[in-house]
Amino acid sequence: MGRPVYDLGIGDPQEPTPEFIVAALKAAVPAVSQYPRSIGSRELRDAIAGYVERRFKVSLDPEREILPSAGAKEAIFHLPLLLIDPQADRRAVLFPDPGYAIYERGTAFAGGEPHPLLLRDEKGFLPELESLPAALLDRTALFWLCSPQNPTGAVAWRETLAKLAELSSRHGFVVAADECYADVYFDQPPPSMLEVSRSRVLVFHSLSKRSGMTGMRSGFMAGDPELIAALKRFRPSIGTASPDFVQAAATAAWGNDEHAEQRREIFRRKRQILRALMSDLRLRATGEAGLYLWVQVPGDDERYARELAERAGVVVQPGSFLGEGGRGYIRVALSPTVEQCEAAAAAWRRAEVSH
Repeated sequence: MGRPVYDLGIGDPQEPTPEFIVAALKAAVPAVSQYPRSIGSRELRDAIAGYVERRFKVSLDPEREILPSAGAKEAIFHLPLLLIDPQADRRAVLFPDPGYAIYERGTAFAGGEPHPLLLRDEKGFLPELESLPAALLDRTALFWLCSPQNPTGAVAWRETLAKLAELSSRHGFVVAADECYADVYFDQPPPSMLEVSRSRVLVFHSLSKRSGMTGMRSGFMAGDPELIAALKRFRPSIGTASPDFVQAAATAAWGNDEHAEQRREIFRRKRQILRALMSDLRLRATGEAGLYLWVQVPGDDERYARELAERAGVVVQPGSFLGEGGRGYIRVALSPTVEQCEAAAAAWRRAEVSH
């Protein structure tokens, strides 16, 4: 006889997509399906500009500084193909470890030189900018920042962003800021890299978590007009653009902040349930914002995750799957419903996972 399985491993929230977004998508399905424009509709770019103005108090030109994408993943993967010359000395790519695997995979496909930056608990799981050698930064083409960070939940506040902008100006590398979790926060709203600079800066945003649109694949890039212009020339070759009816749904989503606050409250409730569980189990959980708890576990993280699945039916991601810096941690996603989180917490409490 089977038993329930609670998937806290993947960042794919189970709440329904807000009805007004679904309605906008349905209303835009055409009788004749045609290719979408890679630069996106003007209505979508205007909606994105409005969101950035409201959320970050940054004014962007919808024509020169914004480019929609088919979600963030493809845009993140493809960026190194534009920026990296595999024969050049300047081909180093710096990215967080633990972190999103696509930073390194995109680097590898482009022929770049990967340089994982170990994120340490004692440094707040932020890149240690002051310790980076000047010789490495002079060879750096691309610096990936993720804030709020996947998986640790660390936030790079304005002081860190300003330091990174100064290093970019001094050494000439591009800063790519993955800000896809910017609207999943529980206290102070995380800032954007655009608030300190847009010179040699691109930010990446997504509607996946903010608006429950993971399957619709919609996001955007914004920042330096020269980089956006280069991307406009590059991206038609790889054929990446959301269908027009998805762009209509995205236009509605970026234009509405109320649903994002409602979803944030749901994530807050899940977080409270799971943080209370970690406190009861005397497991240290970190994370200021984002969709995950980053939990330090006793012993080997893979073994802990395996035993938790076997004994409780609770699935989490071993931290070592996200890089060497993740060893000894697990990532716990706020993806199931509130009721499923409560049931998962009860099952986890009953489990006798070895220490």
